[in-house]
Amino acid sequence: MNSNAIFPLLCLAAAILPMTPLSAGTSSYTVVPFGTTASGQPVQLYTLVNSNGMRADVTNYGAIIVRLLAPDRTGRMDDVVLGFDTLDAYLRETPYFGALVGRYGNRIANGRFTLDGKTYSLATNNHPGGVPCALHGGLVGFDKVVWEATPLLVANTAGVSLHYVSADGEEGYPGKLDVTVHYWLTNANELKILYSATTDKATPVNLTQHTYFNLRGEGNGDILGHIVTINASRYTPVDKGLIPTGELAPVAGTPLDFTSPHAVGERIHAPDTQLALAGGYDHNWVIDRAGAGLAPAATVYEPSTGRTLEVWTTQPGVQFYTGNFLDGTLAGKRGVPYQARSGLCLETQHFPDSPNHPSFPTTILRPGEKYETATIYRFSAR
Repeated sequence: MNSNAIFPLLCLAAAILPMTPLSAGTSSYTVVPFGTTASGQPVQLYTLVNSNGMRADVTNYGAIIVRLLAPDRTGRMDDVVLGFDTLDAYLRETPYFGALVGRYGNRIANGRFTLDGKTYSLATNNHPGGVPCALHGGLVGFDKVVWEATPLLVANTAGVSLHYVSADGEEGYPGKLDVTVHYWLTNANELKILYSATTDKATPVNLTQHTYFNLRGEGNGDILGHIVTINASRYTPVDKGLIPTGELAPVAGTPLDFTSPHAVGERIHAPDTQLALAGGYDHNWVIDRAGAGLAPAATVYEPSTGRTLEVWTTQPGVQFYTGNFLDGTLAGKRGVPYQARSGLCLETQHFPDSPNHPSFPTTILRPGEKYETATIYRFSAR
């Protein structure tokens, strides 16, 4: 799986150690009960705190990032991710708030793919434009399982290791997939996510993080004023089912051109076929990279708070989604309904529907290979 073997960092001693701390505090973690699933499985909440007082709350149900407190230009900490206060709320239908999604993040057309001459059928749990597809791993994807979790403190860096074994045939996918994900909250105000997996049969794998960010603070209005830059001169256009057509099209001359900074709301209602199909931005951008390893994917700046989010990844693509399907029926941690555009996602990934597009970078993991990717969400303020 050469396209996923671009990241030789997962010698953990090298990969997790933080940059120079911004202050001389001490990192820590705590673990508390977070509830019980309908089947009686206990779930925990892991709180990671770095030396600057930045905080991440992670639950082992769905590997969900429940809270992420980041400073503004005055040092004020606000929760900058959408989500809920209780496990019960996550157990009901949610739009993947904060979740780790897989076995295949994003969409697979018609819930079908052919691998080594055999056709596999998946649950079609999404129907954009009336067209069926398999979305984010299926009816019970990685966002809806309880992961085995271990809190960690290494070199004054707090983290949590999450492990899950997906059985052969789970949600229709071949092979037993053994997955480990590390979340680290570094003293450079980074949330660093390291993914690894192995399989005993060839299978498609595309893991990503589906956190919705609002740098004004969760429940503090929309993200239309957030200023976004995406390091991509091409994207993958979609059809009415939001499935890539197979083309890698230039963004130049379209409202999808974020090679220079633009506010989210500046062109979101422009008369453009791609925006009309998705109801806003919900597309995969092809990251411009000079070689293997970590590359900049996107930057988001919020003018009123000064908060800045940089996204770096080893992945070839990033899905920029502007919360188009939020409709006010869900209320967040402060009881404020999440209306459309209440948050934005930057899901680092391989391209949607790659198993059905041989020209796309491969997502097929085979026995004896190791899936390894990394993404960093870096916070600062100015």
